[in-house]
Amino acid sequence: MFPGADEYDVDVSVTDAAVERALSVRPDDVEAADELTFARNVFVPLTTACRYTCTYCTYYDPPGQASLLAPDEIRDIVERGADAGCTEALFTFGDDPDDRYTAVHDQLDEWGHDSIHAYLREACEIALDAGLLPHSNPGDQTREQMAQVADLNASMGVMLETTAEVQAHGGPRAKSPGQRLHTIETAGELGVPFTTGILVGIGEDWRDRAESLLAIRDLHERHGHVQEVIVQPVSNNERWRDGSPSLATMRRVTAMARAVLPEDVSVQSPPNLAPVRELLDCGIDDLGGVSPVTDDHVNPDYAWPALRELEDIADEAGVPLRERLPVYERFLTDEWVGPRIREEIRADTDAGARYRALLSD
Repeated sequence: MFPGADEYDVDVSVTDAAVERALSVRPDDVEAADELTFARNVFVPLTTACRYTCTYCTYYDPPGQASLLAPDEIRDIVERGADAGCTEALFTFGDDPDDRYTAVHDQLDEWGHDSIHAYLREACEIALDAGLLPHSNPGDQTREQMAQVADLNASMGVMLETTAEVQAHGGPRAKSPGQRLHTIETAGELGVPFTTGILVGIGEDWRDRAESLLAIRDLHERHGHVQEVIVQPVSNNERWRDGSPSLATMRRVTAMARAVLPEDVSVQSPPNLAPVRELLDCGIDDLGGVSPVTDDHVNPDYAWPALRELEDIADEAGVPLRERLPVYERFLTDEWVGPRIREEIRADTDAGARYRALLSD
């Protein structure tokens, strides 16, 4: 049904009736959440190398310019995060560097790693040693790649963005919706608590938005692994000048997400990118990861709000604001997280006490 689905052996069921029901949803059809949550994190851009060249993305650098954080740089970032009371190390990087990124591959080899995922495993160890729980977003992944790092992550993620073929993904290295769906399904099969989301305004239409949300729902209903779905507007930057979706669009699509997704899946609205105050009645219940230490390296033009602003948003909604871990509490079982993660949360350490304090709120 979706582009690339056959190639990646993804069988996602989305009916016309379900699409029509989703398209009929308006903000008045959903209820506001009774609390808002967020995670305190540090953003660790492991590498800016990426095999894709999406026209809205400023994160990737071309071959010869792409950077790769050294272990000492990773250690410095996560230790500053731990000192600031963070609980999450958000590892985000472009999808597997292809053969054009010779310098990146040479550096990985010099450090004793045959792939970026092997290096990610070392980075997760550094974060855990510093007292942070890793949450990695390494883009599309094979089963072998995800299994290589899953046990050292409290949760993982990848943005679906859209199930449609859009020009913004065009070119010889275009993203495949089927591959994205396969990554989300692989996480479910491996029992990885997972974050995904849609990107609004990159050329998709309303039916595409409905189908994308329904595809996520279908995969979650099979595996129960989706923690939250981000509803994110595209934003102007040095590579994208086609603007952001209107407030009316964001209100409708956010309400659609809340109506389509199961109750146990949070709807996240990023407060540095979306008009969150105008979406409070549209069903959002999570504000995502916010850092007191680092920039949003994917969207560097849009600074994180301070905690005081998050508190003001919650006050405006008339609901409590609760800090959470990068893994939702219901996933803290042997089935969902690896022994190292469980040990760190139970440990008689400052970090362990910090984790447990959030669980007991």
